[in-house]
Amino acid sequence: MKRLYLTGLISFLILFLGGCAKQPSLTQKPKIDPSLPKVQEIRVIADITSVAFEWNPVYDERVEGYYLYRSTSKTGKLDRIAVIEDRFSSHYVDEGLKPNTLYYYRMSTYDSEGKESVPSDVVRIKTLPVLESVSFIEAISNLPRRVKIIWRPHPNPRVKEYIIERSEPDDPKWKPIGVVKGRLQAEYIDKNLKDNHLYFYRVRVKTFDSIVSAPSKVVKAFTKPRPKMVKNLKATTDLPKKIVVSWDKNPEPDIDHYNIYRSAVSDILFVLHAKVRGTRYTDNIGKDGVTKFYKVTAVDRDGLESFKQDNPVMGATLPKPEAPIIVSTVVKDNTVIIKWHPRDDRSVKYMVVKEEREGFLNTKEYKYKDIESTTFVDRTVVPGIKYIYRVYALDRYSILSKPSEKVEVYIKK
Repeated sequence: MKRLYLTGLISFLILFLGGCAKQPSLTQKPKIDPSLPKVQEIRVIADITSVAFEWNPVYDERVEGYYLYRSTSKTGKLDRIAVIEDRFSSHYVDEGLKPNTLYYYRMSTYDSEGKESVPSDVVRIKTLPVLESVSFIEAISNLPRRVKIIWRPHPNPRVKEYIIERSEPDDPKWKPIGVVKGRLQAEYIDKNLKDNHLYFYRVRVKTFDSIVSAPSKVVKAFTKPRPKMVKNLKATTDLPKKIVVSWDKNPEPDIDHYNIYRSAVSDILFVLHAKVRGTRYTDNIGKDGVTKFYKVTAVDRDGLESFKQDNPVMGATLPKPEAPIIVSTVVKDNTVIIKWHPRDDRSVKYMVVKEEREGFLNTKEYKYKDIESTTFVDRTVVPGIKYIYRVYALDRYSILSKPSEKVEVYIKK
């Protein structure tokens, strides 16, 4: 019983290995058996990258299947490209072909030994040309940092999507930048582009079977330029506690506002300080003798902002007037006469501050305002008390100077 089992197993392996050895191969050298029936009436249909075959199946029991041969030359060798392993088959598709290319085919049957029939007549067929792209395309210019591309939807229902490609004058290589799905979709907006820059576009269509068309015609578009740089920028230096910044109106009709940038130094750290609609801005500083530096930009309705000026404009609030110089102090008959000279042409009025010190802790202060002359006469002094005088200048905006040098007066009892 064991010997019968081994004999059967060995017989099976011989048959199995023998059968595997005779499986048809694409590279197997043909062995012609003229007695095998020949394939008749081959019919073909071409697509762009494939060819479909239909033939009358051969039901002869000796036939295992069919060999398919192909060449791109009428007189060249036809290479075996496919093995169709069932004689009942009657259809096959040869894929991965080149578009718009002429191919030559023939078929033969083969038996279990790998021998094949006399080949069929040669069938010639040309694949279809690459699908044309869209027939109309346009790129819309003068949009802020973007370009809108529109086209006419492709009439072929096989179209699945559109491939958008872009190039630039300084980078002429075409690059895919986006895919629009759906045959009836007909626009693409290219965003985050450079200002006032030229771009080139074209469109390819892609079918459901992944066939990509030739490119469409090339269209070009410019992105919208930034507004022009703000001109004639000025800042005041002669106003009290404020700086007025002014400039010329920009020529663009769609300017929305102007950005005011300010810094305490002339060349760095400019930060956005204010936004205004007009061409004038009052910076209320609230202090005397403060210097600021300004740059102004124009911003349009699309948010595009002009470049800042290379050099800022300096503005300043009026400094304090120079303190007067006391030229003489005369004490006579319990009267103090103080005279001074102005050090600043801005001085229009004066104020005298008198400190009255009696003892170490008892101090009183008196202010004499709106003095229009350069002489002050004090007849209220009393012997035995120390007096300290300081003189201040005021300009027409009532900006008070620093005090003059002090004058000390003491009348003995």
